[in-house]
Amino acid sequence: MINKFDKERWDAMGREAMSRVEEIVNATKLNELLHRKEEEDRKKNCILWILAIIGAVAAVAGIAYAVYRFFTPDYLEDFEDDFDDDFDDDFFEDEKEEKEEKKEEEKKAPEKEEEA
Repeated sequence: MINKFDKERWDAMGREAMSRVEEIVNATKLNELLHRKEEEDRKKNCILWILAIIGAVAAVAGIAYAVYRFFTPDYLEDFEDDFDDDFDDDFFEDEKEEKEEKKEEEKKAPEKEEEA
């Protein structure tokens, strides 16, 4: 037969064993939760690296384009300047001719009045 002391001892061992089992179960749940977070962090980290690489490539491409635009001569600008100069000269010559014609007409107008 089991005496009272042995029975209490077995109950205490049973409670202790159950608490240890619960601790182990809780620890495994905690480990699973941590591993899930680590996997999610890895996925986020991978996406972050991909976006960083794309951003770096875009920045290098932008800088290269800016340097290209800075160093290549603008031939169209030279052509437009030449064209504008020719046009401006013609325009001012036309104004001079019109002023001269008006002066001649004004001179002729008093002569016509005197004749009438």
